[in-house]
Amino acid sequence: MNMIGALIFDVFGTLVDWRTSIAREARAHLAPLGIEVDWYGFADAWRDQYQPAMEEVRTGRMPFSKLDRLHRRNLDVVLADRGLDQVDEATRAALNLAWHRLDAWPDVAPGLLQLRTKFRLAPCSNGNISLMVDLARHNGFVWDAILGAEVAADYKPKAIVYLSAANAFDLAPEETMMVAAHSSDLAAAASAGLRTAFIARPDEFGPNTGERSASVPVDFSAASLLDLARLLQA
Repeated sequence: MNMIGALIFDVFGTLVDWRTSIAREARAHLAPLGIEVDWYGFADAWRDQYQPAMEEVRTGRMPFSKLDRLHRRNLDVVLADRGLDQVDEATRAALNLAWHRLDAWPDVAPGLLQLRTKFRLAPCSNGNISLMVDLARHNGFVWDAILGAEVAADYKPKAIVYLSAANAFDLAPEETMMVAAHSSDLAAAASAGLRTAFIARPDEFGPNTGERSASVPVDFSAASLLDLARLLQA
């Protein structure tokens, strides 16, 4: 591990509980308008639009757009699908920023502090920089840089996103470790030459719905960031 200079992190699902947070925020913004829906179902439907929207960018069918803009487009789709066209612009704009207020899993802030004693740390997320900054301030994350999609002007799992993060730290890919709760993310990072660490988030999509173990080869597998710090002796 002496050759590893930085850990870069997936954020949605790995570091923050997007589903519970979005369900809470949707209820807070829409219930006062007299709207009652399955709030977790609403969160799931909004998230279901995530990959298709980014695929428009990855395939070149649309120019790179910050995730905030894609989230807003996706929100409009979800509201229309539910016949909620009466939701006003101010409410839509405020609700779209819910992604800036997601709560972290309990182990994340203390785990990052331990890992930071030995490694440089940065998010490598599809979220835009302002979103990552707001999540850091909301949850007490301490980063050495904000990296990811906006820096690379493309979206994971394109190799350029991982390689741009390594390059920003003046590190070779094999000197950089991607940390994520999603096997597909780690497989893409490994294909780009990075080391990988899996974090179990079994409740990401609801109780017992997330990945408990990686389905691809990884360098390390941990139950939490605190467990990863122990494994890396950080």
